[in-house]
Amino acid sequence: MRRLLVPALLVALALSLTACVEEGADRRTGSPTEILNPPDPPEVEADKLAAVPAGKLLPLRKGERRMTLTMPEQYTPSAPSGSGTDDYRCFLLDPHLDKDVWLTGSHVLPGNPRVVHHVILFRVTPQQVAEAEAKDAASGDPGWTCFGGTGLQGEFQNVNDASWLAAWAPGGDETKVRDGYGARLRAGSRIVMQVHYNLLKGAEPDVSSAQLRWMPSSRHLTPLHTFLLPSPVELPCRPGHDDSPLCDRDAAVADVMERFGTAGNTNSLLHLLCGTEAKPSRTSTCTRYINRGMTVLGVAGHMHLLGRTISIETNPGTPEARTILDIPIWDFDNQGTRQLEQPVHLDTFDQVKVTCTHQQWLRDRLPAFAGQDERYVIWAEGSTDEMCLGTLQVAFDDERADAG
Repeated sequence: MRRLLVPALLVALALSLTACVEEGADRRTGSPTEILNPPDPPEVEADKLAAVPAGKLLPLRKGERRMTLTMPEQYTPSAPSGSGTDDYRCFLLDPHLDKDVWLTGSHVLPGNPRVVHHVILFRVTPQQVAEAEAKDAASGDPGWTCFGGTGLQGEFQNVNDASWLAAWAPGGDETKVRDGYGARLRAGSRIVMQVHYNLLKGAEPDVSSAQLRWMPSSRHLTPLHTFLLPSPVELPCRPGHDDSPLCDRDAAVADVMERFGTAGNTNSLLHLLCGTEAKPSRTSTCTRYINRGMTVLGVAGHMHLLGRTISIETNPGTPEARTILDIPIWDFDNQGTRQLEQPVHLDTFDQVKVTCTHQQWLRDRLPAFAGQDERYVIWAEGSTDEMCLGTLQVAFDDERADAG
């Protein structure tokens, strides 16, 4: 889905730190000016959020319809820890599918634009519904606290067909996939709508909705998949900021394991996937061989609040090398998939490389880190943990609609 149009006034908090970096500065460390005097993130006021015009709906194509899924209850956001300026909440929505359908686009209708900062949609397979329902019921309030994903087991383990569907921010128009393509939603599937609520100017109740464009499964479309390119993260504490016990890597790993159980072992598994070693670095990278012919139609990146840059390159170091994503200043609120003007075909044994940089000094400027000691950061789900993740919107060669 195409790039979201996010007004400059909404590029906020951790999300858009306009660089005062000279061209050619070393992005692994940042320039001295950037480190000693990084720019303050602009505030997002409720009135500014509410003033953003609603995004436009696009004309429906032949055979295409819309369904609207609304939060079952009103929710008033609050900081999960009792203090802070953000609430990331996952709501389970039921499209009541008794047959498979093709998802061909999406839009979001914020119930209260004064607090809804951005939204990400995820697919919940029929096999995951019971776990999602239990998570929803256990919280006591509508939905459950989440960050970076849904928090469901195995969310990042299926790297060839992930649950990510779409992202939206205020001012973003309805999105649609290319003609002839669609993401299949199986009968019995649900949708998780992750809403980022901004609390800088107070909390107000919200009932938001997601609109899905869809076609019947009888249509002859080529299936779209989200192919993941994860990389382990090994971000050390800064010199002079390393007094915390959690600046020791072993202690930090033990803390993640305690918070997330066996899921806390993801960083080690990613080192195996990528053939990398656990060495402290501000740069994370992973190169993967493609094991199935595919066409890349869109691309996106995903990091958390300490992310600074992310890029994705196909067949690096060869005459066919092509950079398909290059984000020099990471914006957490702009995670929509960017459609490639010229899709890229990859054959079996071709390579794709993701590279991320993270910066600890960002925690000095972001409300989410207020009052927290610095720590050695590895891949994990929490808002103060990190990720380095490329996402490719792909169609596999052996699933083309014209393949029979």
